[in-house]
Amino acid sequence: QVQFVESGGGLVQPGGSLRLSCEASGFTFDIYRMRWYRQAPGKEREWIATITTQTGGSTNHADSVKGRLTISRDNTKNTVYLQMDSLKPEDTAVYFCNAYGLDTWGQGTRVTVSS
Repeated sequence: QVQFVESGGGLVQPGGSLRLSCEASGFTFDIYRMRWYRQAPGKEREWIATITTQTGGSTNHADSVKGRLTISRDNTKNTVYLQMDSLKPEDTAVYFCNAYGLDTWGQGTRVTVSS
């Protein structure tokens, strides 16, 4: 079955960096656009980035993260990444990946930005 396993979250100070990974399985990874979402405490799940099907494909990022968070993928590893730089306290959330058109979600990985 379709599965997503997110990892790489943790506690980081403001201005710090993290790299999230999401390993996908159970479907043909390289024909799906991939997306990252996040859900902050008490808020709705929020889209933050999309990448087209190819490794090194075109990307689109939400204005709130543009220039700081960057999506990428490696189709040889069935994995999508989120490089997170210049982190802010408002980036604190659980981060999820998803394949566009598949209604399946993983457990997410928690990111806490705090001094």
